[in-house]
Amino acid sequence: MSSIPALLLPVLVVLATVAAMEGIAWASHKYVMHGFGWAWHRDHHEPHTGVLEKNDLYALFGAGISIALFVLGSPMILGARAWAPGTWMGIGVLIYGVIYSLIHDGLVHQRYFKWVPRRGYARRLVQAHRLHHATLGKEGGVSFGFLVARDPAALRRDLRRQRLSGIAVLREAVDSDAGRGFEEAGEP
Repeated sequence: MSSIPALLLPVLVVLATVAAMEGIAWASHKYVMHGFGWAWHRDHHEPHTGVLEKNDLYALFGAGISIALFVLGSPMILGARAWAPGTWMGIGVLIYGVIYSLIHDGLVHQRYFKWVPRRGYARRLVQAHRLHHATLGKEGGVSFGFLVARDPAALRRDLRRQRLSGIAVLREAVDSDAGRGFEEAGEP
C-alpha cells in the first residue's frame, strides 16, 4: 500500500485547521478582543513606544491551544489514550500562528520588517487592517479577520454607515470621509 494515502489525512487535517483558525480568529477578535477582552486588546489600538503590548498575551493563549493539542496527540505523554489528529491540529494552529505573526505583526504593523506593499493581496490586507484601526474604542469596526480581507472600498462604506448610525466613532483623520485617508497602503 502506498504511503501517500496515509499522509493525505494528516495533511488535510493540518490544512483544514489552518483554514478554520481564520474563522476562529475572526470571531475571537470581534467578540472577545473587542468585547470582554478589550482590556488586553486596547493598547493595540493606541499609540505606544514599547516593544510588547498586552495584546501579545493573546498569542500566548493561541500557543497554549497548540501545545494542548500536541499533548492530546502525543503517545509519549498520553500513551494509548493519545488522539493522533490532536497533533495534526496542533501543527495547523502553530502554522496559523506563524502566518498571523508574519502578516499582522510583521507586514501590517511592521514590528519585524519595513515593507509597504504597493499592489496585490498584501496591500489589500494592510488597507483592511488599517481601516480596522480607524475606529476609536471597541464599538463598531470592520475587518476582524487577519488573512482574509474584504474589498477596502466596501469596508469604507461599512465604516461610513457605522459612523452615520452612531455605532462607531472614527479617528479624526478619517472621520470626515469614513476611511478615505486610509486608501493608500503605507499612509499612517
